[in-house]
Amino acid sequence: MATDVFYGSPYQRTLSAEETLPAKLDTILEKLSLRDRVKDETVAIKMHLGFNIGYSVIHPVFVRKVVQAVKEGGGNPFVTDSPGSCFTAAERGYTTETLGCPIVPNQGVNEQYVYPKEKPYKNIKEWRVGGHLRDATFLVDLAHAKGHPSCAYGGIFKNIALGGMAAPTRGQMHDVMHHDQYWFPEKCPDAETRQKIIDACPFGCIVQDKEKDDGLHIHFEPCNQCKRCLEVAPDGALKIDPVNFHSFQQAMAYAVESVLETFDKEKQVFINIGTQITPVCDCFGFTGPAILPDIGIFGGDDPCAVDVACLDMMKGKELILANVPESMEAQHDAGDHPLQQLHGPYKDPYLVCKMAEDLGLGSCEYNLVNVEETDESGKSLADQQALSAT
Repeated sequence: MATDVFYGSPYQRTLSAEETLPAKLDTILEKLSLRDRVKDETVAIKMHLGFNIGYSVIHPVFVRKVVQAVKEGGGNPFVTDSPGSCFTAAERGYTTETLGCPIVPNQGVNEQYVYPKEKPYKNIKEWRVGGHLRDATFLVDLAHAKGHPSCAYGGIFKNIALGGMAAPTRGQMHDVMHHDQYWFPEKCPDAETRQKIIDACPFGCIVQDKEKDDGLHIHFEPCNQCKRCLEVAPDGALKIDPVNFHSFQQAMAYAVESVLETFDKEKQVFINIGTQITPVCDCFGFTGPAILPDIGIFGGDDPCAVDVACLDMMKGKELILANVPESMEAQHDAGDHPLQQLHGPYKDPYLVCKMAEDLGLGSCEYNLVNVEETDESGKSLADQQALSAT
């Protein structure tokens, strides 16, 4: 069943504050009836607060808008993320004063305040959900939409899946990509050939295994599945298999399930801010040039619908190739989504949404509702923007 996703375009017809994204966020919050839903609720505003000198994280102006709406509705908000990001948040402009509410490490100061949930998946035995996040009674997932090296895209699901788990689970979620065997040493006993395989990768993805002299290890994050390595590897020695890449997305879906089961359906709101869309996650701790134009703000009550709507809006854009780092390579035959072209065909950005839909977390079908006023011709500002781009 399709749900409404409220959308604010980055396009401005005039130089007025009312046509900027913060003002459109206000309208989206009104459409979501956030103020009417949060009275006496403890509201966790889950964000990724970034690291180091990254500045592509969500600007405090947007966060404060959400905080103000919650407080005006009689709710008690706090912003939350993993401890490392919370402890250094002030370096990126996030403080109690700028946001208007406390910043709380969701697993406690030493990542020991967690609720474990047993659900075996490959190398993962339990999901350690942040205690303060789980203790909240209402969730606002406020995500920055951007690229991600493990799954092509980081938005609603990535924000909860990684930031909502304690460090041991986060590490296991990345390690799940190595659970299915991809290197078969008996097929390549020759050290010289193994070195040729390593040298064949232009991205440094393949390295000598630290524990096994005849082993090779793949760093799946920078791998764009170009398969140059397979051109020099003996038959059957190395596999570049979708299962290794898809495992991370399934782990994200299970992690989000572990968090969302705490909250009633009517006590969940999801917002994507599609500005400064960088090729990799904000956890890298730096910001490079945007590889896609700003696409606006998306808000709704269904995590699958909001992420898919955001991805669909990106899909109509071209990669800004001049801004793609030299250490990356765009493959235009890798898929029809620009983030898939950048990160590889096996990193389908929609996959986690489909997996989450299978778990009953939402629906990938949506109705995009533009919150802007229409002009005299009946065309919305976003429609005008789309026409001008053709």
